[in-house]
Amino acid sequence: MHRSMDESTSGAGLPAARSHPTARTGPPPVSGAEPPEPAVLGALLRRHGWQRRGGAPGRYGRWTPPGSAAGATSLLVPESAAFPDSGELIEEALLALGRSADPSARDVLVSLSVPSDEIRWWREVPESVAAAAGASGWTEAEELRSAARQVLMAGALAARGRAGYHGARHRRKARAALDDALIGPGADGRTLTAYVPVASGRAVAVRLCHALHATREAVDYQRATGGMEAFDSAVEAGVGRELTEALIALVRGTEGAGIDVRWAPAAGTPDGCPARPAPVEFSPGDLPALRAAGARYLRDEPAVQVRLTGAVVRLRRSGPRGAGIVRLRVLAGAEVAHVRVELDEEAYRIAGHAHLVGLPLRVEGRLENRGGFRRLTGASQVAPVQVDEAERDRLMKALQENVDFFEEACAGEEG
Repeated sequence: MHRSMDESTSGAGLPAARSHPTARTGPPPVSGAEPPEPAVLGALLRRHGWQRRGGAPGRYGRWTPPGSAAGATSLLVPESAAFPDSGELIEEALLALGRSADPSARDVLVSLSVPSDEIRWWREVPESVAAAAGASGWTEAEELRSAARQVLMAGALAARGRAGYHGARHRRKARAALDDALIGPGADGRTLTAYVPVASGRAVAVRLCHALHATREAVDYQRATGGMEAFDSAVEAGVGRELTEALIALVRGTEGAGIDVRWAPAAGTPDGCPARPAPVEFSPGDLPALRAAGARYLRDEPAVQVRLTGAVVRLRRSGPRGAGIVRLRVLAGAEVAHVRVELDEEAYRIAGHAHLVGLPLRVEGRLENRGGFRRLTGASQVAPVQVDEAERDRLMKALQENVDFFEEACAGEEG
């Protein structure tokens, strides 16, 4: 899904992760062949805490890292690309950022490498000896990273479709929308920032922004009135069980937590969104409302009538006759990877034959929310589906690679 900026790529068999821009050799990377616009660089420096400390008015500004003392290395950034030396100043500024040891310089370069919306998480944890020394424990860091991943997935699922509970639905495409996202910890270990490329993930960032604010409003309404109605209408904004569970994971064990969404300066503000969305904060006092909303979403999400096509990957029944359980790898008709179907004796026989000859199966039924929309009930219209020779050969190869399933199918039919 999304890759950590400090993720190791040396392990055998692991896919190569996109390397951190500041780890590469040569000049700091920028988006495309052209240098970034001065206004974009200035906006990113300001976002990441750099201070403008003078410069020729109307021509360039002098920027220093956050918290830097007098005399620290500074950048000269032109205010416009119209000046003859603006390109040279931008190149010098990028080289200086690449050599800077300040963590904020890395963050600016990441944002310049690929225009990305930034999503930042933070948690206020109870003070400890390690925290007093400015350190962050392993468990605390992992909890923050896990919660951030859940929040991103909730946003990606909501971008695929509105639902109070997605379960296993849409997850493959939701993960694909986050393939290019980078996640990196803050310098203090208590914050985390995701860089979501505009080209592939802006819809996720926009939907997540709307959903977070809708959740905050719904929680406030519930705490003030005791009513849950606001959570029902918030579904249209992208709120659902996945998001409430992610926020519970983010807040649990803390004194408070928050999420801040910032748009990529190079891409501008998305339609229908504020130029600077306010950060959204949650506290332990919000947990009862979030838990109640999650339970409500799980309970109320309806089953879905579907007609799906899937490859039979497992068959099981208790004896040589009667009904049995079939597991299908879904090929079409439902946004889930696998479903479990209970079939009567005749339908089970059809499924077994389809499995043995490498044909997919078509079946109608209700996709139940219990178990995360992984179970089909009321199965009917069970029939094998004819496919071309190339697809049939591919399915048969997959069958041969799963000998245990093949033997199980034979035993179910003959025993």
